[in-house]
Amino acid sequence: MSLPPTPMDVPEAAEANASTTPRRAIKSFVLRAGRMGSGQVRAMEELGPAYVLPYAAQPLDAAQAFGRSAPLVLEIGFGMGDATAAIAAALPDTDFLGVEVHSPGVGALLKLIGEQGLANVRIVRHDAVEVLDHMVAPGSLGGVHVFFPDPWHKKKHNKRRLIQPEFVARLCTRLAPGGYLHCATDWQPYAEQMLEVLGAEPALRNTAEGYAPRPHYRPLTKFERRGLKLGHGVWDLVFQRV
Repeated sequence: MSLPPTPMDVPEAAEANASTTPRRAIKSFVLRAGRMGSGQVRAMEELGPAYVLPYAAQPLDAAQAFGRSAPLVLEIGFGMGDATAAIAAALPDTDFLGVEVHSPGVGALLKLIGEQGLANVRIVRHDAVEVLDHMVAPGSLGGVHVFFPDPWHKKKHNKRRLIQPEFVARLCTRLAPGGYLHCATDWQPYAEQMLEVLGAEPALRNTAEGYAPRPHYRPLTKFERRGLKLGHGVWDLVFQRV
């Protein structure tokens, strides 16, 4: 999950008009092609109507969507949904709203929901920025998960990273007091940027001295295990809304 390409720097001859050029709206993703397996397709057909919520430019009634009142955690870009399903199974008293645009990932998570009988997960297949702005009411979230977002390795592309001051400030408006923001990355330069950005947000406080130990609820992914065996680092950051 990541930000889409933004307009390239304007040539010097056009710099005088740059300030009048409308800025492209923030997006939380880049669409990439992906093929769905038969099990994912079947899960979309059979479970999609019950677990995939349509995007609507109005606040979500979480109690109605989940059939109960419980703390709500938003996950931005859940990939293939393995971690989402594992966390939902480990925390049955918490509801999880996963936002993802890629069909294979949505189908994969629906398949896991069916196999594990998870009742505390709902999915919105839409851009997370618009979901955050229009479907999530201010102060309604107990937590936000952003796990392994696209690091945009090249320095000239760093501005496309999701964790930027403006976006973090928007997230904070949706967190209830005491709610948390949990980010994780396996790219050290991005971890350093995350720590700087989150640390500079006045509405947040770090729950650790620098990076946090991996919380018990976040499982190790196959990719993460392989990286750790190769000596690659993983950095967790857990900040709390003050």
